[in-house]
Amino acid sequence: MASRRQAVAAASDALAQEHKGADAKPVRRPKAAAGQQPAARPRPALIDLSNRMSGRAALAVPNRPKAVAVAAADNCRKAIKKQKENNRVKPEAVVISSDSENEKKNPGKRVASWRAPLLTAILTKCSRESDGVISSTKKVLATYNIDKADAHNELAVVDYVEDIYRFYKSTEGSSRPLCTYMSSQTDINERMRAILIDWLIEVHHRLMLMPETLYLTVYIIDQYLSMENVLRKELQLVGVSAMLISCKYEEIWAPLVKELLVLSDNAFSREQVLSTEKSILNKLQWNLTVPTVYVFLLRYAKAAMGDKELENMAFFYAELALVDYSMLVYSPSVTAAAAVYTARCTLNMSPRWSDILEHHTGLGESQLMQCARRLASLHSTAAGSSKQKVVYNKYANPKFGAVSLYSPAKRLAI
Repeated sequence: MASRRQAVAAASDALAQEHKGADAKPVRRPKAAAGQQPAARPRPALIDLSNRMSGRAALAVPNRPKAVAVAAADNCRKAIKKQKENNRVKPEAVVISSDSENEKKNPGKRVASWRAPLLTAILTKCSRESDGVISSTKKVLATYNIDKADAHNELAVVDYVEDIYRFYKSTEGSSRPLCTYMSSQTDINERMRAILIDWLIEVHHRLMLMPETLYLTVYIIDQYLSMENVLRKELQLVGVSAMLISCKYEEIWAPLVKELLVLSDNAFSREQVLSTEKSILNKLQWNLTVPTVYVFLLRYAKAAMGDKELENMAFFYAELALVDYSMLVYSPSVTAAAAVYTARCTLNMSPRWSDILEHHTGLGESQLMQCARRLASLHSTAAGSSKQKVVYNKYANPKFGAVSLYSPAKRLAI
């Protein structure tokens, strides 16, 4: 009771102090008796605190226990938080998902609420609109795919072969020898070149070298003669040195210099061969990676989807083109395509030129007609009065199917 009386007295003193103002004397509060705890000051209710903050008069609320006041504050805080959550506008989340996922979550239940178009639906619609174009493109690629059988052959580089040949066709023009270089030569002519190439084909066949070596040898000779004036007595030396370079580039086991000297009847020394080899490489700036007729012929023969006889016939016409100087006017890709076309005509194959061949060569039948007629004429000449018989005799062998013994295509006769 004493503590209660002291608390009431303290409250009355505080009110009196407020009424007196600043000049009033402060009233001393009596000290609590020894051993007694100071009276706890009653806390105003939460509603009184809010009223004081807003400037309203505080309501007289009877004193409450501490636990009751804390519980009231917690309940009030929870109520305010719940009201804010209810008043808040919840944004509608747009979830990009497939229709199949919605069906799995709600089987047999159709949602009536409006939904934004899903990305899957948009892509499906675009796909259906372009289905005709895409389907036709896939059918074309499937029809013209000639590398399906080599899908598991790593050496066939199926994934890159189209890009490789596209690159070959774009660069063949920059590496071609001049088709008019004989006009600048003062001591040699076309007939001498034909004799040299005819002899080199025989040497190549006797040494059993790779086909790539022969085509690269002829390219090196023509390219060097396009840049350098050569004497008649040095022409064979240039040919032997060119073959030595090609063998070192293409062959696994290149022939020795002395073997080439024996085949040339020791017409010159080893030092002359090596010196000419160095001169040729410097003149060509060591650029030997070029697309030759053989490179294109391999691809076009594969696109022809023929048998071994067709392949031998195409190579027969390609080697006839190596001997004749006038064939330099045609690019390697055109010569290779014309060789395949002429071979099909000679063997009376139908059709003479297919859509697959046109797709892979990029050339129509009319674009090949002039070159094909020239090849057919070379065939007729080789079978008749020509003095360069090495190619004709080589392909008259049963090993190559004796394809040179066929009569030239009459429809290509000039």
